[in-house]
Amino acid sequence: MNTALRVTAFTAGLAAAFGLALGVGNATGGSPAPAPATAGHAGHGGPAENPGASADGTTEHPPGGLQVSERGYTLSIDSPFVTAGSPTDLRFRILGPDGKPVTAYQPQHEKELHLIVAPRDLSTFQHLHPALAADGTWSAPAAVPAAGEYRVFADFTPAGATEGLTLGADLHAAGDLRPAPLPQTGRTVTVDGYTVTLGGDLTPGRGGRLTLDVSKDGKPVTDLQPYLGAYGHLVALRAGDLAYLHVHPDTTAPGPEVGFTTTAPSTGSYRLFLDFKHQDTVRTAAFTLTTADTPPPTATANPTEPAGPHQH
Repeated sequence: MNTALRVTAFTAGLAAAFGLALGVGNATGGSPAPAPATAGHAGHGGPAENPGASADGTTEHPPGGLQVSERGYTLSIDSPFVTAGSPTDLRFRILGPDGKPVTAYQPQHEKELHLIVAPRDLSTFQHLHPALAADGTWSAPAAVPAAGEYRVFADFTPAGATEGLTLGADLHAAGDLRPAPLPQTGRTVTVDGYTVTLGGDLTPGRGGRLTLDVSKDGKPVTDLQPYLGAYGHLVALRAGDLAYLHVHPDTTAPGPEVGFTTTAPSTGSYRLFLDFKHQDTVRTAAFTLTTADTPPPTATANPTEPAGPHQH
């Protein structure tokens, strides 16, 4: 697990969810080729697979993760109350339509379930891969470094289901709460000596392409390693409610550019978290991106982002 990804936060009223998480691309080049995507995370896919987005930037159907229950499935956290700064073992279950814990899942992007943990102010970001016990209980060590309200997202596909789900639930961390505004990162951030540059824009209701170029010591990185079946994994959270967006990767080369296509469900500001793997280590670069017709929030620029934690 990498160290927690620190980013100054934003004011939020999270009801949380996303419909965008990136998927998988085929790879060519010096690194092993990732397997082609056969089914995405809940909400994965390009604009054609997001019929809820309308031309005016609204959505007929909400993004995933805004609900604790959907289609008969419920995310049940054993203890939603924790103490900030103390080791936290997150334990939870996915309850099926019969009220019993689900014990069989379809692997998506090399894992049976992806767990995202983020505070409402987006000061940290964690992409975890919990372990499943025979009784249907999932568990994962998580970092809860600061007091506040957190959102936990479970991204999964039950065995036999034709599409996945993203469910969200709140986690409450006691302590001294110090909220901060949404950070403004600009188009370039650095993490562990790597420079990542963001290209492209989010356009409400219309598909667009985002690119992220990775370099180190002034030289392009051309030997990225597959991570979760692709050369990059992108998660986007909408400021205000933490709507969870999945993006569709379209990269087939191991760098320096990692590309994704997505549709923003509405106007506003989004936090983008890119996971990339190089020299056997996964790092996270974080950006704040605002749709073209929305003024960006004012905040102190902080272009340097430490890596976020991961479980392998």
